[in-house]
Amino acid sequence: MTNQNIKNQIEQHKVCIVIPTYNNERTLKQVIDGVLNYSNHVLVINDGSTDSSKSILSAYPNIHQIHLEKNQGKGNALRQGFKQAVLLGYRFVITIDSDGQHFPEDIPVFLEAFEAEKEDKLLLIGARNMTQDGVPKKSSFGNNFSNFWYWVETGIKLSDTQSGFRLYPVHFLKNLTFYTRKFEFEIEVIVRAAWNDVVVKNVPIQVHYDQEDRISHFRPFKDFTRISILNTCLVTITFLYIKPLNFLKSLKRKGFRRFLTEDFLHNHDSPRKKALSIALGIFIGLSPLWGFHTLLVIFLAMVLRLNKVIAFAFSNISIPPMIPFILYASTLMGNFVLGQQMEYSFSDFTQNFEFYKNLRTYIIGSFSLAIIAAVCFGILGYITFKIFNRIQPALKNG
Repeated sequence: MTNQNIKNQIEQHKVCIVIPTYNNERTLKQVIDGVLNYSNHVLVINDGSTDSSKSILSAYPNIHQIHLEKNQGKGNALRQGFKQAVLLGYRFVITIDSDGQHFPEDIPVFLEAFEAEKEDKLLLIGARNMTQDGVPKKSSFGNNFSNFWYWVETGIKLSDTQSGFRLYPVHFLKNLTFYTRKFEFEIEVIVRAAWNDVVVKNVPIQVHYDQEDRISHFRPFKDFTRISILNTCLVTITFLYIKPLNFLKSLKRKGFRRFLTEDFLHNHDSPRKKALSIALGIFIGLSPLWGFHTLLVIFLAMVLRLNKVIAFAFSNISIPPMIPFILYASTLMGNFVLGQQMEYSFSDFTQNFEFYKNLRTYIIGSFSLAIIAAVCFGILGYITFKIFNRIQPALKNG
């Protein structure tokens, strides 16, 4: 693909190259010149640089520039760039760091991947080879750490979630709300994009880690702390809102009968895996860990590689109308396990049940009931799925 073909693609798809920069005077000119080989649609955000960056940029009067008086963080610079790109009529933005880490020669990689996907809501992240010589161990660790939490938050496995060389669908992102303005923005934006059905994928790129040229403004303690706090918030939102919401959307969209057939019976998981998922859901749903059922069942289903939909569905055995029945059954079970003779009526659990006086009995009974019910429902589920798998070919042929 010639440079002219690349320029034509950039024009056709309304792509702008955004370069955020802060005190990168040694590499800024090299990056801009490299980018200009592929596009004249360039936007540089000078994030309050105190070196000679402003003077360097004065030599490029034909490219769009935003000069911020004070350094406010990479996330803020990107957000300013996205906003300006939308105002200028661009639909997509390719971001490239100004520290010389990225190769402008990889811009065609993003365009080729975009053409191949034929997807308007697409976010591409450059995947660096983090095992090559010269890559700092702290960078490799930070990337693996970020990849894991991104998978937890979205269910999407990526090999690189921290690269700043990306293609963003700004025509869609303009409708989303973001809260961060530092380095952690690059995590928030890809998580919220995935939550809103944007396709997020990696594309292979080169990386340059020559420490003599490259200046990084990442502050290990402060920025890692910010990223950790963000991930804590995103994981909480994932388990308490996003996962349950997606489950309900799927149920509503398909209807109960279709949902049951496609997500339960026709799911490609083995009968054993489905049965274990049922058992996990029942156990968590009947356990005394109120307020954490959704968080726990989805997290454990992911860790144990079980069916999250089935586990979550059966954990909802503890819906509000069922709570008095669960408390009653758990307390009776606790009496039996402890060999007590205390008597209760069901009305005790729907009126003024003195819960704290029976806490030990309830907790022991609750876990006992959860274990027994999980085993029973798991076995019943296993038998049901085995039978269904045997009769399914006959149903199709009939």
